[in-house]
Amino acid sequence: MNWLDKLERKFGRYAIPNLTMYLIGGYVIGYMTSLMQPALLSWLTLEPAYILRGQVWRLLSWVLVPPSGSLLTIVIMMLLYYQLGTALERTWGTFRYNVYIFSGILFTVLGAFILAVFFGTDLVGYGVFFSTYYINMSIFLAFAASYPEMELMLYFVLPIKIKWMAYVYVAYILYDLVRGNWMTRTAIVASLLNFILFFLSGRNMRPYTPKEQARKRKFKKQARPHMTYAGGAMHRCAVCGKTELDDPGLEFRFCSKCNGNYEYCQEHLFTHEHVK
Repeated sequence: MNWLDKLERKFGRYAIPNLTMYLIGGYVIGYMTSLMQPALLSWLTLEPAYILRGQVWRLLSWVLVPPSGSLLTIVIMMLLYYQLGTALERTWGTFRYNVYIFSGILFTVLGAFILAVFFGTDLVGYGVFFSTYYINMSIFLAFAASYPEMELMLYFVLPIKIKWMAYVYVAYILYDLVRGNWMTRTAIVASLLNFILFFLSGRNMRPYTPKEQARKRKFKKQARPHMTYAGGAMHRCAVCGKTELDDPGLEFRFCSKCNGNYEYCQEHLFTHEHVK
């Protein structure tokens, strides 16, 4: 089991379904703010100097700042990334997709503070370099890595395989890395570090096959009525009654030889008496 499997087993119940929809909803809020109160956007950007002075909301509020462009461009972008993000969530599972997105956000925040350490924590102006642009690009690159042969209709007319578009994006990123200053380079690397780490780790982001997805949906549907325990626990040993709330390190498994949905902790999985 890799580290993502272990994390999903312990914290998977906290994953946020349809995370892409919430991200796009944040863009809508940010875009409406830019139309009605454009000066307010300067209070949302990622500025380590202001965060260290107590404006801690900037740690998250910067994700509300919408990308630049016309209204039509932004709407097309939102529709595209909603489709890509939703497809990735179905392929990877909700928890893994959550980890991918939130790690990109976390790395971006860390990148901003690393720059602040090197160039001075009193310096402001980092916010113009750190945005969700490259995080959105990481979604596109992840989708291209998972479905390289899928075709998209470029400008709704020209069919093109998504892998070729990804190559163009990578070339554009490399160009920005070469010609940009250290702030631009740090923003790019920090925003795309989730893609680099997840896909270099190989099977960590291996897509679930359609058969695996169907099996997971069937299991959740069958197990849901039997996995609603006190305190919100999702697992309980049929022998000792322990749940993951009693010991987060416990592992639970269903027994295939028992007649019914009986779950056991690792201490009793092989020592219990089978229910017939």
